[in-house]
Amino acid sequence: MSMKASMIVDKDFKIGEVDSRIYGSFIEHLGRAVYGGIYEPGHPQADEQGFRADVLELVKGLDVPIVRYPGGNFVSGYNWEDGIGPLDQRKKRLDLAWRTIEPNMVGLNEFMDWCRKANTEAMMAVNLGTRGPEEARDIIEYSNIKGGTYWSDLRISHGYKAPHNIKTWCLGNEMDGPWQIGAKTAVEYGRTACETAKVMKWVDPTIELVACGSSSLTMPTFPDWEATVLEHTYDHVDYISLHQYYGNRDKDSSNFLAQSMGMDRFINTVISTADYVQAKKRGKKKINLSFDEWNVWYHSNEADRKIEPWSIAPPQLEDVYNHEDALLVGCMLISMLKRADRVKMACLAQLVNVIAPIMTANGGAAWKQTIYYPYMHASLFGRGTVLVPLIKSPKYDAKDYTDVPYLEAVAVHNEEKSEVTIFAVNRHLSDALPLELDLRSFDACQVTQHIVLENDDLKAANTIDAHDRVKPHNGGNAAVDSNGQIQATLGKASWNVIRLKLA
Repeated sequence: MSMKASMIVDKDFKIGEVDSRIYGSFIEHLGRAVYGGIYEPGHPQADEQGFRADVLELVKGLDVPIVRYPGGNFVSGYNWEDGIGPLDQRKKRLDLAWRTIEPNMVGLNEFMDWCRKANTEAMMAVNLGTRGPEEARDIIEYSNIKGGTYWSDLRISHGYKAPHNIKTWCLGNEMDGPWQIGAKTAVEYGRTACETAKVMKWVDPTIELVACGSSSLTMPTFPDWEATVLEHTYDHVDYISLHQYYGNRDKDSSNFLAQSMGMDRFINTVISTADYVQAKKRGKKKINLSFDEWNVWYHSNEADRKIEPWSIAPPQLEDVYNHEDALLVGCMLISMLKRADRVKMACLAQLVNVIAPIMTANGGAAWKQTIYYPYMHASLFGRGTVLVPLIKSPKYDAKDYTDVPYLEAVAVHNEEKSEVTIFAVNRHLSDALPLELDLRSFDACQVTQHIVLENDDLKAANTIDAHDRVKPHNGGNAAVDSNGQIQATLGKASWNVIRLKLA
C-alpha cells in the first residue's frame, strides 16, 4: 500500500456557500455552563452583570455566530417567565431534566446581554414538552414586538426598550426521546410543532424555525420520525435538526476516528428524507439542516452518576478532552462542510464547562480544551465556498467501518480574500501521510500558513494544571513545488490547516 494521498480542487466545482452559523454553539442551563461558566458574580474577572470577561474573550476568539439556548433537555420543563423581571423576585425551581435546582439568576434578557457582549446571535428554543403554542406566542411577543402589547410592554418595564429581534427558534428539543419531559410520538409532535410554528410566524413573519429531528441516528424511529414530522410541518419550518455524539469507550482509536463516516451517512439520510417530503408535497422549498448538537461525549458519564441530586450548578458532563477527541471534532467539522449546501446551522454542544471547548475553575482560571483548536480554525478560516474534494487516499478497515480513508479533507475558497484553506486530518496513528494538493484551476498561489495540531500521546489533555499540553503550532511543511503543486506531509494523527493566498 502506497502511503501517499492526493487531493484535487477546482474553483468551478462547488458544493455550496458556508453559512457562518455552521460554527454555532450551545449554552444550556446544565451543570456549570451558565453558573460558574459564562456567569460568576464575585469572580475577579466578572463584569457589572456577573459575566466572566475571561470566558467572553475565549468565546470571541472562536468567532461564534450563534448560540442555542436555554436547552437541551432543560427547555422541556422550563417556564421562560421564571427568568425575567427583578432578580430578587425570581423563583428557584426543580429542574427535572438534570435533577438540579435552577436559581433563575440568568434568563432571557441576561442571555441576550451576554450575546451582545460575545458578538453572537441567539438560537432560542421554546418548551414543547410541558407547554405549547400559547407560551411560544408569548415569548416571541416579549422578545420581538416593539411595544404596545402586554408582553412587549412588560419587556420594556424590565429595562429593555428595544426588542431583542431573535430570528432563529427551535421548536422544542429531542421530542422523540423517552428521557424527555413531555416526549411525543412523531404525529403528536408534528401537530404541536405545526400549530406552534403558525402562531410564532404570525407574530413575527421574519423568523426562521427549526423542527426537531431524531435525537440520534440510533433511535429506532429514525428516519421515519423526520418524514412524519416534516409532513406535518413542511409549510411552516425552515430546518430539521440533527443531534449526534461519539465516544471511544472501547479504547479503539482507529474505529473512533472513523466515526465521522457515520455522521456523513446521517446527514445524507436526513437530506434524502427532507427531499422525499418536498417531493411528496410538490413543494418548492428545500428544508435545510441544523446540526444543533454535535460533539464527543463519553468521558464524564461515570462521574455524573455520582452527583447528588438537587444541588445548584454541580460539575456535570465535564469531559476532559484529549488529542484524539480534537481529531474527531476536526473530522466532524469536515463532514458538515462537505454538505455545506444543506447543513446551514450547527451547534457544538456545548460552549463552556459542559462537554465544552472552554473550561473554567470557579473563582479561578479559564482555559482551552483540545477541541477548541479545530473549532476555532474552522470558524476563523472556513468562510466562503466549499469546493468538491477529489481525494485519493490509502484506506483501512475498522470495527464498525470499512474503507476508511486515512485522509479526511475539504477545501474552502474565500474569493473575497483571495484565499483557499485546506482542512485535513491524517487518521493514521503511527505514520505520516504525504499529501499532494492540485489547485489546477487557480492561478499561482503561495502557502501563508500550515497549522498543525499533533501530539505523540493520543490521550494528552489540557487541564487546570497544564493548560497548553496540547496546542497547535505553525511548523507544518506545506510548500509549492516547481510544478505549482502543493506538497505537504501530514504528521501521524494530526489536524492540519493549510492556508493558501491566491495570486
